[in-house]
Parts: sequence; structure tokens; C-alpha cells
Amino acid sequence: MKSIINIPGILVLLLLVSLSSCTDDDNTPNGGDGEPLDNSEIVFLLLDEESIDNGNEPNNFSETDVNDQIARIGQRQTLKYFQDNAGKTIGLYSGQVGDEGWFAPTSILSSWINAGPTANGLQNYLTPGPGLGASGDVPEVLLDEIPNVIPLRAMGLSMLVGQTVYAVVYDSDISINYDPIEGNLQGANLGIVAFDVLSVSARTDGSSSDLPRVSIRIRNTEEIGVSSLNLFSNATIPESSSEPMDITPASDTPEITLVPAP
Repeated sequence: MKSIINIPGILVLLLLVSLSSCTDDDNTPNGGDGEPLDNSEIVFLLLDEESIDNGNEPNNFSETDVNDQIARIGQRQTLKYFQDNAGKTIGLYSGQVGDEGWFAPTSILSSWINAGPTANGLQNYLTPGPGLGASGDVPEVLLDEIPNVIPLRAMGLSMLVGQTVYAVVYDSDISINYDPIEGNLQGANLGIVAFDVLSVSARTDGSSSDLPRVSIRIRNTEEIGVSSLNLFSNATIPESSSEPMDITPASDTPEITLVPAP
């Protein structure tokens, strides 16, 4: 007896296999490399050396990639790697519990507003103004003991998925005190970066306190309207430097609340 070959069935099967192989397994907005997210509200954050630095895993950036050779107080140039690779998707680590690499300022001091040169405190930090990184006798007098600088652990990072971020990157650690929570924002900066947050996943290749890996799509900083920068006002506040041990992204997260930066 001759065997019967079902050609239409084989074609359907091949089509399904082909589609399956092309399916985005990253579970991210727009998948991997692709169109930028269409966000009119941009989240302002701070990053430090636990996330972006020369020699850091998983990217092993060079010194020139991250502006290390020109780092200084008030540096606001775009990091060279980010300037040259708009549209590329990469992963960033986010530090450890008690030594985080991502931070969300949730308020702006009136002293920043009064410092000038504008009537907006965050813009004065980004310019920067007197006491906020500008050259002078006391370039950082307004950058110590800053309240409501929230270190982001798994929950806070997960709430950023689907958001566009504009961040200042520090050349060293941002130190945090608890009860009340406040940060020291003094020190040299590498510059600025912008990116879309695509996904957050648990680390399986590090220590028991490692925070998640964040998949980002690099954006051109010049295309981000800094006038639309917002504060991550409902960022989860950790109880202490060790509690909670929030290292695993939750399947269900609160919706992020953004408020215009004064």
C-alpha cells in the first residue's frame, strides 16, 4: 500500500513551527530591538556604579564607554556607549539588597528650586545650578542628606516595566540612610542616559542578595523632553538596608504613579 502524505497538514505544521521560533520570548513591550515606547511622561531616576560602570557585568563597558575619563561633579554629557547605540537592547544589573544601583527621588527640595537658574528644582539639578554641581566654592552643598531618595528593589524595578527613564549616572555609590530615608548625592557623575524598561528578571547567576537583571532599550537622550520628567512617587520604601529581601520580581505589581517634578 502506498503511504499517503498530507501536504496541507505538513505546511500548517511548518508554519506553526516557524511562528513559534519567531515568537518573542522576552515578554517585553514591543519585544527586543524595535520601536521606542511611546511615553509622554518620562521617569527620572539616579543610577550608580552597581548598575553602570567600566568593567561591570554583564556588559564590561570600557572607561570611554561610560565617560569614566571625563567624570566630574555636575557632568551631564550622555554616556558614549548610550550615545552610539540608540535602539540597542542590553541588560543591566541593579545591585544588591543594601547596595542598590537604581534610585528614585520622590520629592524635590525647595532649596533646589531656589538655587536657580530656573524655577524648576529638577532642571536646576540637571543644568546644574549653584550648590547642585555647578563650579564654585561649594558646588555640592545642596546634595547631601536629600530626603526621599528611594533605593529600588525588585518591586520598584518591576513597576518600571513599560516606562521610559531619564537618569543621571554616578561614578561611585549613592549612600542611603534609613529612618528617615535620605541619600547623599554628592560625588562625580559619569553623565546621563535614557532608555525604555522592557523587562525585569531574577538573577540566577549571582549571590542570594542580588537584585534583578533589567532589560532596557537605549534611547537618544536628545529626543527625550526633559520638561516632561516625572518623579516615581509611589516607589516602594524599604524598611532597612537588609529588609525586605525583595529580590524576585512579582507577577502582580501596583501601577506606577508619576508626578511632574517641581
